[in-house]
Amino acid sequence: MHYLIAMSRTPAGTPTHPKGPERFNEERAAYTVRGSTPDLDAGVAAIRATVKVLKPKPGVYRMLDARGDVLYVGKARALKNRVANYTQVANLTNRLRRMVSQTRSMEIVTTNSEAEALLLETQLIKRFRPPYNINLRDDKSFPFILLRADHDFPRIMKHRGARKAKGNYYGPFASAGSVNTTINALQKLFLLRSCTDSFFSRRDRPCLLYQIKRCSAPCVDRIDAGGYAELVRQAQDFLGGKSTAVQQEIAAQMEQASAALDFERAALLRDRLRAATAIQGSQAINASGIADADIFAISSKGGHVAVQAFFIRGGQNWGHRAFFPAHTEDLAEEAVLSGVLAQFYEEVPPPRLVLVDRALSEGDLLAEALGEIAGHKVEISVPQRGDRRRLIDQASRNAVEALDRRLAESSTKLKILRELAEFLELPELPERIEIYDNSHIQGTKAVGAMVVAGPEGFLKNQYRKFNIKSAQTDDDFAMMREVMARRFARVLEEDPDRDGGQWPDLVLLDGGKGQMSSVRDTLEELGIEDVPLIAIAKGPHHGREGREVFHFPDGREKMLPVNSPLLFYLQNLRDEVHRFAIGAHRAKRSRAITASPLDEIPGIGPARKRALLLHFGTAGKVRAASLDDLQRAPGVSGQVAQAVYDFYHPGG
Repeated sequence: MHYLIAMSRTPAGTPTHPKGPERFNEERAAYTVRGSTPDLDAGVAAIRATVKVLKPKPGVYRMLDARGDVLYVGKARALKNRVANYTQVANLTNRLRRMVSQTRSMEIVTTNSEAEALLLETQLIKRFRPPYNINLRDDKSFPFILLRADHDFPRIMKHRGARKAKGNYYGPFASAGSVNTTINALQKLFLLRSCTDSFFSRRDRPCLLYQIKRCSAPCVDRIDAGGYAELVRQAQDFLGGKSTAVQQEIAAQMEQASAALDFERAALLRDRLRAATAIQGSQAINASGIADADIFAISSKGGHVAVQAFFIRGGQNWGHRAFFPAHTEDLAEEAVLSGVLAQFYEEVPPPRLVLVDRALSEGDLLAEALGEIAGHKVEISVPQRGDRRRLIDQASRNAVEALDRRLAESSTKLKILRELAEFLELPELPERIEIYDNSHIQGTKAVGAMVVAGPEGFLKNQYRKFNIKSAQTDDDFAMMREVMARRFARVLEEDPDRDGGQWPDLVLLDGGKGQMSSVRDTLEELGIEDVPLIAIAKGPHHGREGREVFHFPDGREKMLPVNSPLLFYLQNLRDEVHRFAIGAHRAKRSRAITASPLDEIPGIGPARKRALLLHFGTAGKVRAASLDDLQRAPGVSGQVAQAVYDFYHPGG
């Protein structure tokens, strides 16, 4: 069940209260002492209006501000009791009071159980990223190794994203680098192909990977289907935790080949055995006695939090990663760790065992919810002794070290931002920096690009590209005007009060005086005159790094010393938008190369386009075909044939 509750008031304008006006006045007096405001009164009234219609059932609630944006997502075993707690303002932390003061309505979803509510809560947090919820802030999906099962000779490959392809997935790995290293070792060990199906089908002789003993060349029958299936079986066993048995099997085969005087095969098996040993010896931690498990430890200091994770699959360490969740103020470490685990396993299949460094207040509930995701029982354990405790201790040390590094980096970045504000004469330290550039070839396939940076680094989930529409020339100034007009017209419409966090504190342009003047005039036409603008050009000796000139809206120019850390920082911002713009332009050109004139015909999808091209050979012959010829094409109905004919012969 899903419903929306908005704030309601009595005719006299006094907020209602389920316990009567006397109790309301007592509570109001209690929190007035702590700084009550009309906004806080309005928020409490909205919550009380919701409480009146709630029942003590499990579910999820969303607190919304005046614009309908989600402030907070919470779950409860009994919604009525949990939501009512927010009306006891005297018992709330300052953080929760701020949240209540911004609340103007609530949305409620009831569920069948508290575990189901926890899963829904996590999904909504990942979707809306509310400012008062713990935010994992990890914008990259975890890589996996995929051993595909939709081909007679399965391919081993790196995979990110939704697990839709048929096959076996192994992971998560901490980084793409750890996946690549493991795949390289597995190629040496099992000689499985990594090429695409189209490349595989076109081969008439072995490729280089066969020559360097990283593939068994099934594409040219250097191995039969049965032999390749045996390699696949060994790879599945190895990745599934039976690495010792696989090594023993290869060693036995090597001895048999040697005894039979088949020294070439024995040498190949020896190299495979060495690859297996190399994988075993590359483990950074000792995971003996553990098949599949994730290890988590948390550290906090000065209001900042780090969570260190180790991933063990098949008894092997598949890497580690540190997380730095946001919005953790006034929250206990146990609550932060619970929130991180819930959001982490929204993306990653949970293993049967999760080791943590402290007891979680809702550990049993979280384990139940993770079990529903995984389809098997999940245990969340706090080991006290033995090898498992040593793993936790190592994760704890890594968490402390990761947080110390993070704080040191943050201190350096804060210093850089202070220098930036002083050099560019900004009123305050910038929280959001937007950098703009465009890319084209003589005006064709022009693309504008915006990247965003903040105190924590680049915010890649907020990057944007703009397909240039009106300025189809090589006029860089016109292109920049279009990009800025579209960007700021939209933010004016969506966030006119500038309270949504989407307005930049600094706009950095890749260009010189021309870009600066065109953007300045464009913003003035929109009535925007208070957004700081700076253009960065490569200076009098174009192309020489370190001689950049910074152009101000009033015509002034400044430069920085060649070895200035601030200059390196600004160059990094410019280089990032340049990289993103070029990448977007290349992608657009690639799509154009593979595009077909048939794409422009309304109602012609990929299957019908393919049928027409297979029958006629080229798009030009489709254009020249008569209606009768089009109707005779296999898979093309009379209605589709008429649509194609009318498109090329309007009015005829």
